[in-house]
Amino acid sequence: MLIALRELQNRLEFLHTEINKILSEVPPAALDWTPLPALNSLAVLAAHVAGAERYWIGTVAGNDPLPRDREAEFETRAVGAAQLIAQLDEVLAHSRSVINQMTPFDLEEIRIAPRDDRRVTVAWALLHTLSHTAMHVGHMEIIRDLWQARR
Repeated sequence: MLIALRELQNRLEFLHTEINKILSEVPPAALDWTPLPALNSLAVLAAHVAGAERYWIGTVAGNDPLPRDREAEFETRAVGAAQLIAQLDEVLAHSRSVINQMTPFDLEEIRIAPRDDRRVTVAWALLHTLSHTAMHVGHMEIIRDLWQARR
């Protein structure tokens, strides 16, 4: 495996570990809590990260289409940490299988993102997934900290 792909996969796995830790350390009530009405909950962010990763790495980069209901990700409620973690683990396993099959030549291939017909390289889709996931891990850390500080 190309070193850059291995490093990307390792970083993605680290981010998943951080999400799993956050989901596991808060009480069930914290999963649907938001500090302000316009913000997303931990459950919503976890579902969205899973949906986005499966879309960008699986559907776009991996040419393995799976219908995505992005809007439903933002309606996630009353889902336990175990179910969210299982969903994230399933997506990560799929991402690993896609990344493990890639060659350096694959990274330069152009894909059409079905959601908006955007033309992106496979490398862009992978890097976008990594930065998108990292951003939402930061959001989740802040929401967890605000939940804990509200008492």
